[in-house]
Amino acid sequence: MSSLISIISAIGNNSSIYPLIVRDCGIENPVKVAMTYNQNLKDSKQMALNATRERLIDEYGASIVWLGGIPAMDALCNWGIKKCGYNPNVNVSLLKEDSKQGLKYNIEKFKKIAPEEVKDMEKVLKNKSTYQKLLAGKFVLSTAIPVMLMGYFLPKFNFALTDKIRKRQESAGVDKIVKPVFENIEKEEKQISPDNNPSFKGLSASLANMSTVNKMAITDGGLTIGRVGTARNKFEKLEMGFKMTMMMFLNFVAPIWIAKAFDSASNKLFNTNVNLDPKLLNDKEFLTEIKNNTLELPKDNIIEFLDSKPDSKFAKLAEKYCGVKYLKNRIRDPREFVDENNIKKFQQEIEKFVKQAKESNNIDKFAKKALKVKSGNILANVTLSSILLAVALPKVTFILRKKVTGSDAEPGLVRKTGD
Repeated sequence: MSSLISIISAIGNNSSIYPLIVRDCGIENPVKVAMTYNQNLKDSKQMALNATRERLIDEYGASIVWLGGIPAMDALCNWGIKKCGYNPNVNVSLLKEDSKQGLKYNIEKFKKIAPEEVKDMEKVLKNKSTYQKLLAGKFVLSTAIPVMLMGYFLPKFNFALTDKIRKRQESAGVDKIVKPVFENIEKEEKQISPDNNPSFKGLSASLANMSTVNKMAITDGGLTIGRVGTARNKFEKLEMGFKMTMMMFLNFVAPIWIAKAFDSASNKLFNTNVNLDPKLLNDKEFLTEIKNNTLELPKDNIIEFLDSKPDSKFAKLAEKYCGVKYLKNRIRDPREFVDENNIKKFQQEIEKFVKQAKESNNIDKFAKKALKVKSGNILANVTLSSILLAVALPKVTFILRKKVTGSDAEPGLVRKTGD
């Protein structure tokens, strides 16, 4: 049961890559490949085979780079930063000092209890400009290289493979695929100029703090530019621009909106706050502390609470769900930035849940109900967002393609008379 809840928790976390893996590789790709075959079969069997091969290479090739490229580049860049004598774990947000945290503040506060970590911060403090440039370079490499691979090299490879196979087909007597509707396509399609490529000049090193998912969203923007730029004719450019823009919305925006709508509706319909993670709703220690009135929450200074009570349940929850980092000796890692606003929101959701649970007069029963509702919301969200991505978007694309080109075939595969 706990394993199932962990899986549901993972695919329900829209700040992680797990929902993207499920939607992209498990649902969207196979459905889109099948729909591509059926749509192009309306033109011809040969068109369907060529379109399906291109879609398979495009979808799964891009998925491998998209899902694995950024973490791989991050790991490689972190290795390089360490070779330069810096620890990439020092969060650049600490360069901005305030009354509760900052490089200077943390160095002074932790110099006796975390001396090794303080050395890492002192090195950064003495070489701020160099460290910021290293992190800016890390951001550029971890996004630009996947963009180039997915947006330029993969399509070029795919198109070259299609041309090679087509020549074999023609030499074997297979008829050329020709559609008169494309006769007016210009012979020389304008490609996207270098000036339109993503520019990384002037990027702040703070961009290095972006999560993998946020970097993937930026990479998707670059991917859209690359795919439009490498498209083989104007109709393929139009279709790529529409499809990629809608995919970005459905991958990174719509699931968050859907989750909020479902959770809000559940709160109103069942008077049950389900804004907490399923694993937390199933946490026996958490529920026991609620029942025993021993769950201690910060009253004022969150950072001071986390430092003075590192073994408290709330500190452990903040570590698990809010990105707070502790060393092995339970000293908070001074190199990491504490997002107080995020933790405050998390605390407020806990307080809402505790209030409703106590008012129910049966905390265990209330928690089970909340867990079922939350799990249902997550599965419904994944299902709905997957249907929008894997079925609705391709259907709309096919309808628009037919209206614009008059053909059911992939625009890039249709050639003019005489080609």
